[in-house]
Amino acid sequence: MLPVELIRAKRDGHRLADADLRGFIAGVTDGSIPDYQVAAMLMAIFVRGLDDAELAAWADAMTHSGDVIDLRAIDRAKIDKHSTGGVGDKISLPLAPAVAACGVAVPMVSGRGLGHTGGTLDKLESIPGFRVELSTEELVAQVRDAGMAIVGAGADLVPADKRLYALRDVTATVDSLPLIASSIVSKKIAAGAEAIVFDVKVGEGAFMKTLDDARALAEMMRELAARFGRETACLLTDMDQPLGAAVGNALEIREAVATLRGEGPPDFTELVTTASTRLLTLSDLEVGEDEARARVSGVIADGSAARAYERWIEAQGGTPDDAALPRAPVFLDVEAPAAGYVTELHSMEIGRVALHLGAGRSTKEDPVDHAVGVICVRKRGDRVEQGEPLAQIHARTDQAARTAAEHVLEAYELADEPPADRPIILETLG
Repeated sequence: MLPVELIRAKRDGHRLADADLRGFIAGVTDGSIPDYQVAAMLMAIFVRGLDDAELAAWADAMTHSGDVIDLRAIDRAKIDKHSTGGVGDKISLPLAPAVAACGVAVPMVSGRGLGHTGGTLDKLESIPGFRVELSTEELVAQVRDAGMAIVGAGADLVPADKRLYALRDVTATVDSLPLIASSIVSKKIAAGAEAIVFDVKVGEGAFMKTLDDARALAEMMRELAARFGRETACLLTDMDQPLGAAVGNALEIREAVATLRGEGPPDFTELVTTASTRLLTLSDLEVGEDEARARVSGVIADGSAARAYERWIEAQGGTPDDAALPRAPVFLDVEAPAAGYVTELHSMEIGRVALHLGAGRSTKEDPVDHAVGVICVRKRGDRVEQGEPLAQIHARTDQAARTAAEHVLEAYELADEPPADRPIILETLG
């Protein structure tokens, strides 16, 4: 069928044949289908959706639109984790070394940040000398020798997704569950993952604002990955406030390293430990949840996880010493205007502050300042006295710091009584 006939069929609610869907993705990949027809199909899918069989065919075509990394030379289980992103979401940085220290291979393909959500590659580029681009041969060799690697998706890995994502971003079709699920799962399969933990963020600072929406996406990704023969688990996690304390690239690297030393913030430490535990239970170690959690806690306590981090950073050309990370020239404490309990810490506002300081990018071409950001000294449920610090701004100039401080104050809500407890892990699937 011609592209216009496929668009019309999907617009009218008809099921598309596997061969037609694969042909359409082939046309997306080689450029033979123009942007306006690809955009029209995206909108038709946004409105009409894809059934299970259509979604599987669409995702499989995307997976094989470019290279599929062959990791068979690594004789251990190859496991991966994906987060839907949020403010202060740095979980890959301590999780991968902790899991690698337990004897499981972690080949991870990550991305860059856009808007208020940070990107793992941007954080890693805070580290002097760190290489985010590796050839397939280098990736396999490093995972075999160092146990892990975190790299960017090369031009030949799921090229169809790059074009589709660029058009989704400008056609109001980003928040289509089938398009989200196929984008995420196809990249994980193409990168060689044998088992995957999905961390789906929920709340004002996340893409999915409600638990119901997050659950629907998680279940769709699990079912799709199962069609590829992959084992999965999903964690639905809180993003109404920033994750951990640090928001900003080098600041988040420092917090990740502190967590590997057993000195991380409680919410972040809990999520890293739980996600790492779930990955171990999906591996070939044949351990249950209690044993897996004990092993993760053990490699953090005995320093093995921190040493795995150092080996990884050095293997990718970086300097693992905290002192080598960039530091902003201006520090400014944001003081509490009154005594009370923190009842809300709005993650979206903190994300915007970090963005305007230069820690993120508004467009894909924007540069990133790796040194700047915000440290949330107090979080939801914490007691603070008048004049004590709520947060600390790291900025380039005094004026930038003062402006950021005004907005950070707007992110905090204080009250005389503590708020109800809200756990970092809201629900687990699988």
